Amino acid sequence: MIDVIVQKELFGEDKHVEFKAEIPKKHEKFLKDNITFANTSGGKTIVGVEDETGKVVGLGDQNPFKLSDAISNMISDACTPQINMEITPKTVGSETVLEVEVFPGRYRPYYLASVGKEKSSYIRVNGTSRPADERKLKELELEGQKISYDTMQEIGADYDEAAVKQLMQSMYQAALDACRNNAERAEVHPLTIQKLEDFGILCKDGRDYMPTHAFTLLTNPIDRNIKIQCAVFKGTERDEFIDKKEFRGPIQQQVEEAYQFVLRHINRSAVIEGLYRHDAYELPTQSIREIIANACLHRSYLDSSAIQVSVYDDRLEVDSPGMLYDGLNVKDALAGKSKCRNTAIAEAFQYMKIIEGWGTGLPRLFRQCREMGLPEPKFEEFGDGIKVTIYRANGANEANVEANEANREANEAENRAIQDQILRLIKENPKISQTRIAEEIGVSRSTIQRAFGKLIESGQVQRTGGTRGSWIIQEKH
Repeated sequence: MIDVIVQKELFGEDKHVEFKAEIPKKHEKFLKDNITFANTSGGKTIVGVEDETGKVVGLGDQNPFKLSDAISNMISDACTPQINMEITPKTVGSETVLEVEVFPGRYRPYYLASVGKEKSSYIRVNGTSRPADERKLKELELEGQKISYDTMQEIGADYDEAAVKQLMQSMYQAALDACRNNAERAEVHPLTIQKLEDFGILCKDGRDYMPTHAFTLLTNPIDRNIKIQCAVFKGTERDEFIDKKEFRGPIQQQVEEAYQFVLRHINRSAVIEGLYRHDAYELPTQSIREIIANACLHRSYLDSSAIQVSVYDDRLEVDSPGMLYDGLNVKDALAGKSKCRNTAIAEAFQYMKIIEGWGTGLPRLFRQCREMGLPEPKFEEFGDGIKVTIYRANGANEANVEANEANREANEAENRAIQDQILRLIKENPKISQTRIAEEIGVSRSTIQRAFGKLIESGQVQRTGGTRGSWIIQEKH
């Protein structure tokens, strides 16, 4: 044994690297790690290095090439499907070690043939290997078959022509509302049923159209965990609530409501440019919206957890269920590489201009934080989910708390004023459309939709007669 300390930059030091002084006599732990790497984003096992101390002990008298063959045969004989790996002898100091690199697998799940898929399809969580539960195993199977969960047929749901037309119209209107000028609007084309099929929002069962999971998510999610939980905490710990909300309904609506929640609780100031006044926020609002949208786009809808958006005095956190998809790692994600778990939702979000493109959100977030002089944000796999943290400039102080409260009160007053105008216009014309109301008041249609949601939730307004019906104002007693 020699006292050379491994330079961690030589092999890496994250949770995707394991060190072993030798191949253990009981091979299961060694095989488990390699299965784990194949089922997630790949990794390395360095043989000939002590795990606890990082000291190089080398391979002793063993021939590195014969040991490489033995390791390759061991993994090939015990694991199925065939794991893609590369074994390389390397010299550290005066000793030889083996680098066993396993690449992300294409034919998931990988498991021990003698034990079975249900008990030995291991995954990597916080640097440890553990068996995939039923949910994660299903996801691995879909990854191996190159199937997006959201494009699968929603079993038990029937094709509803009226609901399909309503979704096409609402997506078209959302795309128009997101345009900045008439030239952009001219490029937006109304949706067709065939286009929804191309996106994966509808599928064919024989000759008949049927809804997919994406259709349900974009219209009326039935799973109680498909929601965004938003909260503002006092100070920098998840302890005392200042405000909290849960947003349900179509996921594109959840994105907008969660985004508006964040805007109400971060600092803003008035900036005068020439003759015009506009709001300037302390955090990059475009990136905030896209990070929340990406949480809905890339989350695992097989996971029984909700997206969480948390505002603290010193930071904003967005947590979404589901690990990085199909072998993607943190480094590649930060570089803008993307592997999309939910391709139909991605198509829908891109059409509605909720996102600009796959993989653009993180690089833009880091760039905008640099331009605003903010601390570098953080993107990490956290447990079996993803966390994005954006740091506020001033940290925790009383001024931030007071500013947040003032912003909240100002937004509530503005929302009440819009609701009052809506009620006035409905009294004048009960059949008036939301689009017409938005034009009359001079705000976006999405703002009017949120205001109507509040009015309906509070019981002040009801709809009768469907799309050709009218609005009814419930008089207060």
